[in-house]
Amino acid sequence: MNGVTVAGTGAVAFLLAGGGTHALGRLALRWGITDRPEGYRTRVRPVPRLGGIAIMLGTVVPALGLLGFSDPRTAVVVIGGIAIALLGLVDDISPLPKATRLAVECVTATGVALGGVEASITGTWLDVPITVVWIVVVTNSFARLDNVDGVLGAVALAGATPLAVTAFARGEYGAGLLLVTLAASCFGFLPHNWAPAKVFMGDAGSLFIGFTTACLATLLITGDGTGAATAGLLLPAFVAVVDTGVVTLSRLRTGRPVFRRKADHLSHRLRRLGFGPRLTALLLASVAGASGMLGMGTAVRWISPIVTVPAAVVAALVLVTLSQRVPVYAPPRKRPGAIAERRPSATSRTSRPR
Repeated sequence: MNGVTVAGTGAVAFLLAGGGTHALGRLALRWGITDRPEGYRTRVRPVPRLGGIAIMLGTVVPALGLLGFSDPRTAVVVIGGIAIALLGLVDDISPLPKATRLAVECVTATGVALGGVEASITGTWLDVPITVVWIVVVTNSFARLDNVDGVLGAVALAGATPLAVTAFARGEYGAGLLLVTLAASCFGFLPHNWAPAKVFMGDAGSLFIGFTTACLATLLITGDGTGAATAGLLLPAFVAVVDTGVVTLSRLRTGRPVFRRKADHLSHRLRRLGFGPRLTALLLASVAGASGMLGMGTAVRWISPIVTVPAAVVAALVLVTLSQRVPVYAPPRKRPGAIAERRPSATSRTSRPR
């Protein structure tokens, strides 16, 4: 597989995703498949949300057109990715119960793991359930990044590019081509989603990106030792994992439901610090690109996992901890009766931050 073929396939993916996003966005408006204004995302008008199907088609169609199903492990990732995108599409049209979504994700991830895509962490039968849990966690972590215009598309583009280089360097040409078309599709989608967004990818796109990235990262470390496998799993998903850590810790500390949508993600905290949506997307994409480069360096043995894994864990812990200092929650409103009871103590009143 030469560079011209790869570049041509990427160009087809870019055009297919870009043109498909425009067409599907118009259909979504006609069919009423839109995101309505609410507190979770900052917007003031309904926005069509079928862009994720264009990303999926742009990723899958050119890769299958060139490779078919000649690579069994890549084929099982493609089939699983399509199933997850369709799950997201159903959820975009009519929200599904969380248990239903989780069950479908677990079954699909299990199929991928049994198809030969397995994280070699322990070298025992435990690697299959570990792989399934990791794929499901990363899938949903990426999906939760889709909360500010342009963020997930930029992060996916920045992360998939070094992962594609890693795949080609290791001789995994099917996975490499699929990562190229994923990156190109996100690039084609981004002009429509760059702030202010004209189209959203919806759950169909965010779940597909997370699932495909998690599976292909796992494919590339199948058979590696524990250290290299850990680095190969963590670094391509670094931003998504840190974001999930930030949100989970913050909600547990304040007694809020962990799985309810709130404007308390990394992107929202950067916005609170004064960064605009475009700069927020670029900052998070830069972190994703840097962690992806470290992962690539580890995979091709330029850097030892003894260095990258502890560094990534420390960096994640620092970012999760520092992010807790950014105020994202309004103080709870007190009932009039409770205020009256506390009125004698002036120091007990809490002022609402601006």
